[in-house]
Parts: sequence; structure tokens; C-alpha cells
Amino acid sequence: MKLNEKQLEYVNTAYEMFSSDTLEKSQIKQVNAKLGMKSSPAWLIKDPQFRLTRGVYKLPVNGLVNPSKNAKQVSVPEVKQKISKQIQTTESASENLVPNKEETFVPFGNYKDLKNIVKSGIFYPTFITGLSGNGKTLGVQQSCAELKREMIRVNITIETDEDDLLGGFRLQDGETVWHDGPVVNAMKKGAVLLLDEIDLASNKIMCLQPVLEGNGIFLKKIGQFVEPQDGFQIFATANTKGKGSDDGRFIGTNILNEAFLERFPVTFEQAYPTAKIETKILDNVMNHYGLKDTEFTSNLVKWADVIRRTFFDGGIDEIIATRRLVHIVNAYAIFKNKLKAVEVCINRFDDDTKNSFLDLYTKVDSGVNIDELNQGSSNDSEEHVDPINE
Repeated sequence: MKLNEKQLEYVNTAYEMFSSDTLEKSQIKQVNAKLGMKSSPAWLIKDPQFRLTRGVYKLPVNGLVNPSKNAKQVSVPEVKQKISKQIQTTESASENLVPNKEETFVPFGNYKDLKNIVKSGIFYPTFITGLSGNGKTLGVQQSCAELKREMIRVNITIETDEDDLLGGFRLQDGETVWHDGPVVNAMKKGAVLLLDEIDLASNKIMCLQPVLEGNGIFLKKIGQFVEPQDGFQIFATANTKGKGSDDGRFIGTNILNEAFLERFPVTFEQAYPTAKIETKILDNVMNHYGLKDTEFTSNLVKWADVIRRTFFDGGIDEIIATRRLVHIVNAYAIFKNKLKAVEVCINRFDDDTKNSFLDLYTKVDSGVNIDELNQGSSNDSEEHVDPINE
């Protein structure tokens, strides 16, 4: 290639600055700045004959400049070796990604089906939908725990993008180093990938299309192709079916691309557990704390059941999830007061809803009186009265 005057000036300036016949992008920017150029020279960065590898270019110096004594001639293999050192992964051979078994867990709902999918070894992307706090995520976790399968959980938000999922360059010890994202890590390990709250995602989630098809994926930023190992599996959980939330209950959920949803061959609808199962769950939590009060746990389940039936009939806008019942038992283990445990765990609702829920509980559990709760609050206040100011 015969260079014109400006191109010759560029080559000579670059060589004088770095005494090397190869340039990285950061060095090209420095040359541009010195020559007052607003953009990089297209003849250098777009011509395949000058590109050694991603972000590294070879200057056409042969016969054009006189190499100095300190000039560093870099070969193509040396450049590739340098780049390969910058490609690292976050996975660790000693890292244990098998979830812990929950001693209070009681199998219910779609648990058996989820476990069968994991156990089968067949790649079968599964979408799990249901109201908040009914065990969607826990079911996947405990399936992996029982089968001793590694699981990587990714909590999806509107900001989640390709860099978060597949990987990207990170600053490490002053250098930019490639780190695999959780999706690529799961593929390489043959692990179970859990995409939690998938309906909060934007259209940036579409980068997972080839992964959901069971194919490998090309990491264009580093020029590598990654194939999934045996056992790789994908589960996605959501409060909606990817069609948004019409009632506004789940603010932030989005309408997912139909082509994306079509990559999930099966959708499970997760409901709240039966009264018998839910009571057993709460009894297990009680036992975890060395407590036993079957009457309390039974009353909590009855109370929640009335609220849920009213919710599904359209009578109220709020619901008591299984997770909130567990919160109440945890609070009871701390405060040793049933009504206070209920109150502090439903304070998140507006006053009218909270008061109606409290009133309903006193009707279900005849052993408590809401006046006792008010009296207790009054006594607490009296204990902190400053006698000097009485």
C-alpha cells in the first residue's frame, strides 16, 4: 500500500511516540490527540491487512521509517499472547455453586416436575410464573440442592444487559481484563441457570436467544465461541407471563418479546401451597427455633386463606403470601408475641388494609385481643417517661 503524505505523517508520529510497529486503541487515541484528529484513521483501523487482533493494529513501517535502537518489534503471536493474558474468567475450580438444603423446606406445587427436568439432563428452558412469595425461586434452588447440581442465579432488572449476562472487560490492576458473565459461566460448567424476575427485563435480554435455543454463543468482544456443556439448563421466574401487569400490581414488569417467550417450551403456573402443606412449612420454621405452637401456625394459615379468597374474588387489593407467613413466625421467635408479630409484618400495607387484616386475625384467633396490642404499646411508652419531666 502506497501511503499519502498525511498517512506517512501519522505512521511516523506513532512510531516516534511508542517505538513500536503495533498500536492498541488507547495508543491510537493518543496519536489522534497529538495530530489534532477528531477520529481514528479509517485506512488503518478498517483495513484487514493492518489488523492483528481485536483492538491491535500493525503500522506499515517497513521501508518508511528508520527503527531506533530501542524500537520494539512485536510479532503477531506475541500480540495474541498478550491479548490472551487479558482474557480471564471469574469461575473458580474450587467454588461450590450447589445451593444449601433448607431444613424447613416442604416440596409442593411444581417441585417434582422441576426436579425431573434438572435430573433428565435434557436442555429444556422452563418459565415459572406466579404471585410473589409462593416458592418459585425456592423450588428451583431446592431441586438443585437435592440433586447436588450447581446453580447460578441472576436477578434481572431493567438495566440488565449483554455485558451483565455474557461478560465484559473489567478494570483490574490498571488493565482491562475480560470476565465471563454468569450465563457463560453456567454454560461452561454445565450448571443450572436461574433468571429471576425475568419480566423486569428490557429488550436487551434478546442477547440470550441463541442460548435459549441450546446452541453455543459467539462472544464477539473477544472472538470466542462458547458451547454449553452437558447438564446446562435454564429456568426463568416471573410474577407475570411476560405480558406486563395490567392491574399495576407488579410495577416495572415489561412486555417481553414474543420471539423470546417462544424459546421457553413449557410454562408452569405456581400457586400457593395447600393449607396442609403451608401449615407444615410454618411448623418446620417453628421447630427451627425450638418452638412449638401448632394452634398459632394453624390460625395463620386460616387467616391467610380468607384473605386470599377475598383477594381472588376482587374484594381487596393485597394478599398474604407464604413468605409473609414465614416472616410472621420469624418475628414471633424474636418478640414472643403473636399479635405483635402479625402487626410488624403487615405494617407494609396502608393503614386501612393493615387494620382490617389485624381485625380479621383477632376473629380467627380467639386467644388474642387487639386491645392488648394497644395496651402493650402504651406500657412501652410509659416505661420510657422521664421522671424529671413528669
